Amino acid sequence: DCFVRVRNIGIVFQSFHLIPNMTALENVAVPLELAGHADPFSVAARELAAVGLSDRVTHYPGELSGGEQQRVAIARALAPSPRILIADEPTGNLDQATGRQVADLLFAKAAGRGMTLVLVTHDPALAARCSRQVSMRSGRIEAPAPVKVTA
Repeated sequence: DCFVRVRNIGIVFQSFHLIPNMTALENVAVPLELAGHADPFSVAARELAAVGLSDRVTHYPGELSGGEQQRVAIARALAPSPRILIADEPTGNLDQATGRQVADLLFAKAAGRGMTLVLVTHDPALAARCSRQVSMRSGRIEAPAPVKVTA
């Protein structure tokens, strides 16, 4: 059901998919409200602060830069504390410097929270930062790299 997904899987979309008539704070609070969280706005404010946007909580998506919109999308995906974070081309719409900041943020949050990060990217440098890479061509998985057992 969708509530299981909201609680366990966070998704960062390439095109952000923020709700235009809602503030950054309200956008981040949406999945928490759907999951029945007791205090969605305080968690949303904390997540926005964690991505460096505590001074932009009352701004609407149209008032934010592309990098800020992407960080709101990341905060929204992280707010329910998912076990898996899926990021679809998280740096694709950003300039190189902002893209690097967003990538650093994603890897730091995944490591700090002990969650699985699944990145979809065409950027070989970003893919190289991942512990495992699976390549696709024409909709088919190519021979995946062997999995390293660490335990």
